[in-house]
Amino acid sequence: MLGGCADAAERSRNVSPVSDESSNYLVGLNLAGRRVVVVGGGTVAQRRLGLLISSGARVRVVSRVVTPAVEGMATAGQIDVVLRPYQDGDLSDAWYAIACTDEPETNAAIVAEAERNRIFCVRADIARLGTAVTPATGRYDGLSVGVLAQGEHRRSAAVRTALLEALQSGTVVAESEPVVPGVALVGGGPGDPDLITVRGRRLLARADVVVADRLAPPELLAELGPHVEVIDAAKIPYGRAMAQEAINNALIDGVKAGKFVVRLKGGDPYVFGRGYEELEACAAAGIAVTVVPGITSAISVPAAAGIPVTHRGVTHEFVVVSGHVAPDHPDSLVDWPALARLRGTIVLLMAVERIEQFATALVAGGRDAQTPATVIQEGTLRGQRVVRADLATVAARVREENIRPPAIIVIGAVAAFS
Repeated sequence: MLGGCADAAERSRNVSPVSDESSNYLVGLNLAGRRVVVVGGGTVAQRRLGLLISSGARVRVVSRVVTPAVEGMATAGQIDVVLRPYQDGDLSDAWYAIACTDEPETNAAIVAEAERNRIFCVRADIARLGTAVTPATGRYDGLSVGVLAQGEHRRSAAVRTALLEALQSGTVVAESEPVVPGVALVGGGPGDPDLITVRGRRLLARADVVVADRLAPPELLAELGPHVEVIDAAKIPYGRAMAQEAINNALIDGVKAGKFVVRLKGGDPYVFGRGYEELEACAAAGIAVTVVPGITSAISVPAAAGIPVTHRGVTHEFVVVSGHVAPDHPDSLVDWPALARLRGTIVLLMAVERIEQFATALVAGGRDAQTPATVIQEGTLRGQRVVRADLATVAARVREENIRPPAIIVIGAVAAFS
């Protein structure tokens, strides 16, 4: 009996019902295969469920109602949902719990049950009254970053974001082992350096050699260290161009010299970017390739000009077409009469020099000459220019405004949007 009293006293000294964030002990929990109970199914719970699911936890949500997104997670088999109010005993098989209802008395009861069962519990409404605190978190290349700021959630989120941006940009280097030689085909996006993907920027920061296209964001090259070799693989329309075979050889030679090579392209490597040709060349040489998709200009540049390529009730399809050869050229693979019969959006890339021929082909195939046509030059960049016309006048407007590549042409009802 005396021993039991001593144990109880010891527990009362060691367990505090109030969490002082300044003294919190940061730890990474292995929740894979373990039960986590979230009480509450609103937007607060919704924000926390993604990371719990990705951690491999067996998540159970207990709530009277849940948001559509939470319902979708349950339908997809990612979580279990119990549609009823919280009941004492709901945490009996849990390793970790989160109380995020909009009822303070219910949240207090959840924390009390967690205390009795020695389960760490986050209380979302009043963090200091729980036994655990959720930090502002982020992930980067195998690292998990967590920041606590004594309840100042905006501050912790801002510091977390700054750390991740520093890691992504290469300002802070977090290499744990030497970079293995290989090739990364990285899509740089439509031009604005902020529109490269996080993974693309991370791999670029690791590069020993960068083989860069003309349309790859040049500001990204300015961020590279002085040790990085930059190879200009520009293909200037109707001008100088590095032969594709020479580009392939540059990738292969760099890897054979023990270097990590990034092939930096504009847009997406597989949208008229010859990315797969380069992958095939590397594969034939026994070289591993990582492909990093990019934001294609075919969608993002119209968006930057206020044009959605699809819109409910207006268009049910959009087609992206290369304009590098004329409609009557023997190498053309485009069925222009069929294209003209479509009612949706047509996005033409590399088409400025032959816009007269493309407009004529579409009208001859049956497309209304009054169909809106908008041309965007240097989309997403400071020098972006937008010229609005229709199929009958677009060629003349392009010449009048001296539109030059890179430019994208959008044809269809949505091209009139602004």
